Amino acid sequence: MDTEIFLLNISGQDKPGLTSSLTAVLSEYDAKILDIGQANIHNTLSLGILFQIKSGKKSAAVLKDLLFKSYELGIKAKFTPITLDDYENWVSLQGKDRYIVTLLGDKLTAKHISEVTKVISEKNLNIDAIKRLTGRASLIKEEDYPRACIQLSIRGVIHNKSEFTSRFMQISSDLNLDIAFQEDNIFRRNRRLVCFDMDSTLIQTEVIDELAELAGVGEQVKAITESAMQGEIDFQESFKQRMLLLKGLSEEVLEEVAINLPITKGTRRLIGTLKSYGFKTAILSGGFTYFGKYLQKELGIDYVYANELEIKDGVLTGGYIGEIVDGNKKAEYLKEIAQKEGIHINQTIAVGDGANDLPMLNLAGLGIAFHAKPKVKDNAQSSISSIGLDGVLYLLGYHDHHNYYHYHYNYHHHHNNNNHYYKIGRAHV
Repeated sequence: MDTEIFLLNISGQDKPGLTSSLTAVLSEYDAKILDIGQANIHNTLSLGILFQIKSGKKSAAVLKDLLFKSYELGIKAKFTPITLDDYENWVSLQGKDRYIVTLLGDKLTAKHISEVTKVISEKNLNIDAIKRLTGRASLIKEEDYPRACIQLSIRGVIHNKSEFTSRFMQISSDLNLDIAFQEDNIFRRNRRLVCFDMDSTLIQTEVIDELAELAGVGEQVKAITESAMQGEIDFQESFKQRMLLLKGLSEEVLEEVAINLPITKGTRRLIGTLKSYGFKTAILSGGFTYFGKYLQKELGIDYVYANELEIKDGVLTGGYIGEIVDGNKKAEYLKEIAQKEGIHINQTIAVGDGANDLPMLNLAGLGIAFHAKPKVKDNAQSSISSIGLDGVLYLLGYHDHHNYYHYHYNYHHHHNNNNHYYKIGRAHV
């Protein structure tokens, strides 16, 4: 049986019943739908239908009827005949590797999109779809929390991934934009566990530095912390040195610090949304269980692994209980929780900012450096430096309307003076 293939492109003002009317015409002529896709920008519809029809009278009649129906509906119709070879070439592309590129910032410009898509086209990759994940932004009313995100679905063969991502890293740094690059596989669509560092990730402070200030040894401890975070000295050694300097601090001081922890902007929205979608969450921290457990209760987090302070007669002894949680230990805990929950390691996400987070960032299916030190950004798979912690949702592919309720509820019920957020550094891949 001789058949013909046509691509019908429809454009015009969107209205109810449009797709139904056009497909009703096609059904009268027993057309076979090979592909269909629709996008809607500012109430303007763009609809594509690829269909196969019997050659001869039927194909001429269906085109005429579709044109008439389009005229009736007040929309424009364009037909393109597609050869069998072209169609088969298009079909053969479906075996190619698929990737997701996410652009994230407080705003997105034409320059941002132009530079990123130039890299994609130079590598002969095809953009299958572009989707805005953030809500519509008013031009009159100032946003409380400006953010913009688009997601590109791309397809093709990438011969040198590191060269590809280093180009993105450069754009990211030059244009102050976050660019995340992920393989689009079954694991990306089924993430189930998110593990967070605590200090400078879930909260916008280093608790040990705050405690040191209150103990009168602020400068000494801060210098050791910074050196450890930059990866200059061994974390375990730095931890022991800092603990000794805290000797004699009272438990009342710990409670005061816990109550006033500055929770990072976007954290409540992120955790609330993750919980509603059935994710497990964990704090894996080189900080202290005293504060981790406070946050666990406050945010509803499933697991906490951190260092336990030794307290005798209501004061710190300068010692600790159990093993020190360093970078390697965090990675071990991530693996342990995943096994316990029956979750494949590629379904896990880790989020952190310091050198001691790199082992878990590299082990997880998706490692995200959050407002991180340069060394950490350069070695992580993805990073967020332009907005709050809820940026993680966009890397998971969630649109704002998926989690509007959580954002609305948490913003209005929990937005208080503790909800600080600092913009630190520039973005890298």
